[in-house]
Amino acid sequence: MDLRDRSGAGLHRFADEWTGSMGVIGTSMDRRDLRLALEELYADYVGCLDDEEFERWPDFFAEQCSYSIIPRENYDRGLPLATLRCESKGMLKDRVTAVRQTSTYAPRYMRHIVSSLRVGAWQGDMLEVQANYVVLETLVDEFTRVFQSGRYLDRLVLEAGVLKFREKRCVFDSILIPNSLVFPI
Repeated sequence: MDLRDRSGAGLHRFADEWTGSMGVIGTSMDRRDLRLALEELYADYVGCLDDEEFERWPDFFAEQCSYSIIPRENYDRGLPLATLRCESKGMLKDRVTAVRQTSTYAPRYMRHIVSSLRVGAWQGDMLEVQANYVVLETLVDEFTRVFQSGRYLDRLVLEAGVLKFREKRCVFDSILIPNSLVFPI
């Protein structure tokens, strides 16, 4: 049974649940409902990546967005150098084109595991969310291995009643990445 909504909106649409400013949760949307909506968003996000539906990946982001994959050492020191950085939705779409049409890589399967979702505070119109992640990689002729572990440091906004990533930072724990960084994290 496939529970994913292929429209890109996912299961996290809840515009009717909000009242007032975006920092105020309406009476019908309590913290538990928000957490459930976020868990569905993150599950849909990693499902999209695991199923290699990369053309849907930019739909999880706001029109004005940034995405980066950065080593923990650089993040902790406040250094801006990232392994990969996209500073607009157009750059995300370019990344998908690169993966599909120009990159050469060995066939592989990726599996993302997300845990310890922590819902932070609203900062203006942005909601801060943090979660741990592990990405497993299986090359078709090798054993499965841990490709990367780290944490997502995200800022989300509501766009047309849908939660979208305004900023997604994938802070990985190692300074090394085995093999190559082909697919989004």
